[in-house]
This record gives sequence, C-alpha cells and structure tokens, in this order.
Amino acid sequence: MTMLDQILEFNRSFVKNKEYEKFETTKFPNKKLVILSCMDTRLVELLPNAMNVKNGDVKIIKNAGAIVSHPFGSIMRSILVAIYELNAQEVCVVGHYDCGMQGLNSSKVLEKAIARGASEELLTTLNYSGIDLDSWLKGFEKVEDGVRTSVDMIKQHPLLPKDIAVHGLIIDPETGRLDKIVDGYEK
Repeated sequence: MTMLDQILEFNRSFVKNKEYEKFETTKFPNKKLVILSCMDTRLVELLPNAMNVKNGDVKIIKNAGAIVSHPFGSIMRSILVAIYELNAQEVCVVGHYDCGMQGLNSSKVLEKAIARGASEELLTTLNYSGIDLDSWLKGFEKVEDGVRTSVDMIKQHPLLPKDIAVHGLIIDPETGRLDKIVDGYEK
C-alpha cells in the first residue's frame, strides 16, 4: 500500500468517526498571532505545546529555516494576509537549534539535484536567466542571525503596519525551551 493510500484509508475512518469535531474553530487566530517557523519534523507537535497554542489559536507558516528570503515572496504575502484579512496583530519568527539550514552548502544541494536528474544545462540556463541558485539555496551561519534577518525583513516591509510587533525566538528541538532573540515590543 502506498503512502497516499494509507493516508486516504485513515482519512475515511477519521471523517466517518467525526474525529474532526474536536478541531472545529474559525479561520481567525484566537491569539491574533502569526508564527513563522521551520519545517523541522521535531517541531510539528513540540512547538505548539512549548508555546501553549492550540488548534485555532495562531496562523503557522512553515518553511526551511524560518527564512524570509524575499520581501515579496509567498512567506511575506502569507504574513500580510494573516494581518490584514485574518486579524493577526503580532508576528513571531521561531528558528531552532540544530537546524538543517545552518551552514547549508548550496553546491552540495545542486550536486544532489544533478544526481537525481537535473542537468548541468538546466542549472546553467537558470543562472543565465538571472536566478542565483547559490543565494537561493543559501542557509545561515548561526541560527540567531537567521532569525534576526527574517525579523528585520518582516519589520522593514513597506506594507507591514507600524503597530505590529515582530518577535524572534529560538526553540531547542529537544526540550522545547524558548530563547528570546528579538523582543518586538521594544522599539
């Protein structure tokens, strides 16, 4: 049985038994908070529990390294939609120790892409088209710097309301301990 078949089989039972009822809420975050966090598997349940958030409390956006890599990319768009359309009033960027984006080597990623079928010609074409793959696939040296960079990118966005607090935290993926890097209430 494929992974998709397993998911769909479980889902039929989930819906039939009305297990969804315990998750019912609205699209508006109760705590008026949007969280940008890493996609790390260790954070799926740990992060919400460590931050005392339940279903319906927050908007959670996940990507590799909790990085806002472009001021007009999908991450920033999601944050702005959460603020303007879903009533979020604060933003919290949460990186984590032992992150795979720390020290990420774009050359190694591209080597793996080639090994899985991407051609050298394709990479050359992308580079000539103005896509800087090395920068695009770049991580950060220290997780604190990654969090600060993302917080700053959000805070400096021309469409972000000036009254929105943008915080930066780092979570320990083993214990759930949160370390404050940026206090968004401080001006």
